[in-house]
Amino acid sequence: MKVFIKVSVLFILLSTFHGTGLVYAQQVYVPPAAEWAYKDAAELGFDADALDDLLQFAIENENSVETDLRLAILKAFSHEPYHELLGPVRDRGGPAGLIVKDGYIAAKWGDPGRVDMTFSVTKSYLSTVAGLAWDRGLIRDTDDVVKDYVWDRTFDGEHNSAITWHHLLNQSSDWMGTHFGLDDWGDRPPREGGIDDWRMRELRKPGTHYEYNDVRVNVLSYSLLQVFREPLPVILRENIMDPIGASTTWRWFGYDESWTMIDGLKMQSVSGGGHHGGGLFINTYDQARFGLLFARRGMWGTERLLSEEWIDKAKAPSEPNPDYGYMWWTLKGDTTWEGVPDHVYYAAGFGGNYIIIDEENDLVVVLRWIDNSALGEFMERVYQAME
Repeated sequence: MKVFIKVSVLFILLSTFHGTGLVYAQQVYVPPAAEWAYKDAAELGFDADALDDLLQFAIENENSVETDLRLAILKAFSHEPYHELLGPVRDRGGPAGLIVKDGYIAAKWGDPGRVDMTFSVTKSYLSTVAGLAWDRGLIRDTDDVVKDYVWDRTFDGEHNSAITWHHLLNQSSDWMGTHFGLDDWGDRPPREGGIDDWRMRELRKPGTHYEYNDVRVNVLSYSLLQVFREPLPVILRENIMDPIGASTTWRWFGYDESWTMIDGLKMQSVSGGGHHGGGLFINTYDQARFGLLFARRGMWGTERLLSEEWIDKAKAPSEPNPDYGYMWWTLKGDTTWEGVPDHVYYAAGFGGNYIIIDEENDLVVVLRWIDNSALGEFMERVYQAME
């Protein structure tokens, strides 16, 4: 049932010992606002020396993108016609991260309190806002066509009118059009061909083909704004970030021109990443709190913030790409990390930004500015340190 329930009893987490099947109940630690308790690595089941080596590994494998992220963004997407910065950008910090086990901080490195851009990790927050709409019944079914909720010109035409929420969330919509001045075909076009080829491409039936595309992600954001009729950062803050004790330092931006009128009020439609600037700017502690909410399957202490049904939908492999769910990445397709269980799922963003979730082990790992090629080895070594 898609309802919010405030649980009046102490939240009990059932944990399973690896290889034994023995189940035990334990009181769950929930970090209060503005505080977060540490525990010794050994007390949390880690080999302390292995964990120290792992932190050094993260620091030594810094991502190569420029600290001036304006240059990094323009260089990375220089193949796109007409690409430009349209929203805020901030210089990045150095490598940083947290490893959280059983709710406690087991390890940290860098400056976890620094607010940085997080690029496409933002998409997982956007997916969560969609989950809030679904939990409330504002979206009755993810297989509903979006045109029944957003009846302006956004979903006009035979092709766009067949697009469902499901298609937008798993990036298989092939929505066509121009959104706040950005053409869908101009976002990550093929390496071969030119503007005429890209503009006149053959459309694919919604749901049949996965294509990572920020313009279409931003169409989802705009559509959710039409459903909630309130700014999405407000929805996220009131229903997720404030209840989990996040700081007041995070910000969610759109583009300079991504404004629309809702009920006579001018509101910004926020972006699902930093492709053109904007997106979520947030510190590592707040990312870890968000990750812990998912590791705890939508519960924060005694309060349910997000339904288990939505979390299961969000992390389920999609038909066109088993590595991708509702804007969360999975290990159910071609992507594998040696020694890492395939129930792990994660948020990922440009420049080496990650939130990695292991519900079964009550484990959250947040990484900032790690080299993408080092991610698999990093996670393999996390699990080796737990053996």
